[in-house]
Amino acid sequence: MTVINCDMGEAFGLYRMGDDEGLMPLINVANVACGFHASDFNHMHTTVRLAKQHGVKVGAHPSLPDLQGFGRREMKISREEMANCLIYQVGALKGFLEAEGMPLNHIKPHGSLYGMAARLEHIAHAVCDAADVFKVPVLGMIGTLHEKIYPARGHRLIAEFYADLDYSDDGGLIVTREHDAKDPAEAARRCLRAVTEGKVSSVGGQEIAVRADSICVHSDTPNAVDIAQMVRKAVAPYLDTSDPTR
Repeated sequence: MTVINCDMGEAFGLYRMGDDEGLMPLINVANVACGFHASDFNHMHTTVRLAKQHGVKVGAHPSLPDLQGFGRREMKISREEMANCLIYQVGALKGFLEAEGMPLNHIKPHGSLYGMAARLEHIAHAVCDAADVFKVPVLGMIGTLHEKIYPARGHRLIAEFYADLDYSDDGGLIVTREHDAKDPAEAARRCLRAVTEGKVSSVGGQEIAVRADSICVHSDTPNAVDIAQMVRKAVAPYLDTSDPTR
């Protein structure tokens, strides 16, 4: 079984990014930006309220402190500083969740932080240090330090597959500063294969092992709503329906 998640709540002040209203009815889980790569206190609360309205579970989507670069530029940072940065962000979102009577569902590192935690032990441990505080699962990828370190530290790994990102031949994600539109039908086909076969074809034609406990669609992909609609239709027989609101 799988669920559909979306990185969202990424507007900032008067700037808008993504169609959260259009996406929210199509997903099960929202990863809400916490202010360090996007969002602010008003948009965080608005996104939490929107998720509550649609019965969508909410997790924190903290990032490197890189608002100008949208969290998609790597930086040198120590384990302690990274853990403090994460605790600060997740704690802020948890406050808005408590204001709406909602629990924190999970933590999902954003952008370059996600990639750094996949290959740098001190960053993966920093993510776990924050998860120790909030005691929730962490989203990540198999075949990386996410799979090696998170469970070893006692945290449940929710393995993620990406509907709108390409995979490199070594099994990593190809993350661009700005996401291009994707063919919704092809994205849906890839997601269905990931769920049923545990495989995806890389950009070089290699067969990569994946696990799709959760399928991600990015709200900043230009045609994200179309992708989410097609993906949801394709994987409908495999969606986790244990939550009666979805």
